Amino acid sequence: MSMILSASVVRVRDGLPLSASTDYEQSMGVQQCRKYFKTLSKKLAQLPDRCMLKAGQYNINGQVLDWRAEEAGAAGHHSPVVRNTSFISSLGVSYMMLCTENYPSVLAFCFLDELQKEFITTYNMMKTNTAIRPYCFIEFDNFIQRTKQRYNNPRSLSTKINLADMQTEIKLRPPYQISMSELGSANGLAYISASEFKGTGKISTAPHQRLEAITMPGIVSFILSLLCGALNLIRGFHAIESLLQNEGEDFSYVIAFFLGTAACLYQCYLFLYCTGWRNVKSFLTFSLICLCNMYLYELRNLWQLFFHVTVGAFSALQIRLRQPQGKSPDYNV
Repeated sequence: MSMILSASVVRVRDGLPLSASTDYEQSMGVQQCRKYFKTLSKKLAQLPDRCMLKAGQYNINGQVLDWRAEEAGAAGHHSPVVRNTSFISSLGVSYMMLCTENYPSVLAFCFLDELQKEFITTYNMMKTNTAIRPYCFIEFDNFIQRTKQRYNNPRSLSTKINLADMQTEIKLRPPYQISMSELGSANGLAYISASEFKGTGKISTAPHQRLEAITMPGIVSFILSLLCGALNLIRGFHAIESLLQNEGEDFSYVIAFFLGTAACLYQCYLFLYCTGWRNVKSFLTFSLICLCNMYLYELRNLWQLFFHVTVGAFSALQIRLRQPQGKSPDYNV
């Protein structure tokens, strides 16, 4: 039986899922294909403007109608088909679907085109560009489900769809067919062999975890932390000079200044890179900054102490706010 199984809406630039159909198909083959959804969503910006992935018994169809307006010809080899995945994108948002092998391509792309028009009408670009939470437009699933039901029973379509225009569009600019081997070479995706897909369904990806995008307050905190580190370093060298000229000077002041420098620089490192126990390390680093400034109370006035402690607190807050891009919740996509 030919049918659409699931669909999702994804932001092109970073693969953030914005909405998805809440489907309940739990067969092994469908679950394996959904792994391709997640892999492809991270590489949408590198793909041609209209694509289709045939994998097993279902098809993953797609079309990217973004600002690049790239043309792509039909290519690639065809293995025994079980699933199709398709996707189209417009204004930086991609619309993806999973359907059975024998589902007509013209209906698949008409379905995606209808999702695109409704989503653009419902949500403006500002909302989609500034979205942070995965599936923050999950209410769009209501429209996806209604449209999916219509297209799964084409004879009962309540509104007439212009198949002739879509057939002409597909004929003039056919979808680029991504083969399994091309996942690793031509398009820069992590290579997934057919045997891996049919067996375990596991996808080999790099373990590196990215942080969320840097904000303007984060940039300010980074610069201020560097400034505090530089001030501590300069005062530390002055303390060394004073110690060499006067034997009675306390060497512990030198240690406090250099510890403050190290703490400020480590805050910059924690802000830029994802590490284990990142929030705990940030809190301990801020505590060290406070202790160093308490010890240097006699060498700094209240305004200087307030500046260093405030910058340390502000940087710790920005580290806490800039969290790793968490694994998206599984909405059976």
